[in-house]
Amino acid sequence: MKKFSFFSVLLLLCMLVVPFQTSADDSDDLFIRGDADANGEVNIADVTALIDYLLKGAWPEVDYQIFTANGVQFKMVKVVGGTFTMGATPEQGSDALSNESPTHDVMLSDYYIGETEVTQELWIAVMGSNPSEFTSANGYTDNLQRPVEMVSWSQCQAFLNKLNELTGKNFRLPTEAEWEFAARGGTKSKGYKYAGSNVINDVAWYRVNASDMGSTSLDYGPHSVGTKQANELGIYDMSGNVREWVNDWYGDYGNAQVNPTGPSTGTYRVNRGGCWNYSATYCRVSYRCNNLPTFVRSFVGLRLALPCE
Repeated sequence: MKKFSFFSVLLLLCMLVVPFQTSADDSDDLFIRGDADANGEVNIADVTALIDYLLKGAWPEVDYQIFTANGVQFKMVKVVGGTFTMGATPEQGSDALSNESPTHDVMLSDYYIGETEVTQELWIAVMGSNPSEFTSANGYTDNLQRPVEMVSWSQCQAFLNKLNELTGKNFRLPTEAEWEFAARGGTKSKGYKYAGSNVINDVAWYRVNASDMGSTSLDYGPHSVGTKQANELGIYDMSGNVREWVNDWYGDYGNAQVNPTGPSTGTYRVNRGGCWNYSATYCRVSYRCNNLPTFVRSFVGLRLALPCE
């Protein structure tokens, strides 16, 4: 394999301001292998992709679709379907709770899921306002790349309806099974306890590094999306930052299922993933919790899903 000098690596990193992309496929959707953001800034995904290229001689096998809503771009990662064991699998250890059992096999079809949580920037582009607690209006730094929060499950449905009007697509919240499969790394899973690592600091903004219990006021709260390490599928923040609403009503686990969508009725909706004020125990990939559809807090947001057409 060809060796690269320090200066050639530096030059290539600088060149990331120029988008790297493949040609469009038969549809109008564009698959990419790392790009500059719309404002010309390079995000961590771009650097990771280039480093992978330098080390392995190929771009990582991650398929994205790029969408735009009122001038704001966002990426959706393709998740190749497969079968996995959902729930309190052995690597979750003694931290696993009773509602994570029994473990059961789930088979899923292909789908797309958000590379990151929905940002404040995207929410504003679609809804015209920002419901979040962590904004400049409330004394925090003006950073619209933080995940949107203070949104209920019901408000997420209104957002999705408007987003679909703008894009002509069928975005929705992921099912609970889709969320967990993606968090575990899908068919590329390495069996981690958290989404992308067994070391939580690698992949998550959580209580120790993002709350007033273990951080400075400057770093308090949710951070810009995509600033921690991605998981095996190139997806960010599924073990921290904000908890994420999913589509399912909350209920007990059952038997093996194909493309499950949860109970047909219920009182509470499920949200998944850790958040900035949670301990590591509650950032595991199998952890699940539930709230009323009207529940809003500064540690709950959302991530998009999209069926494969």
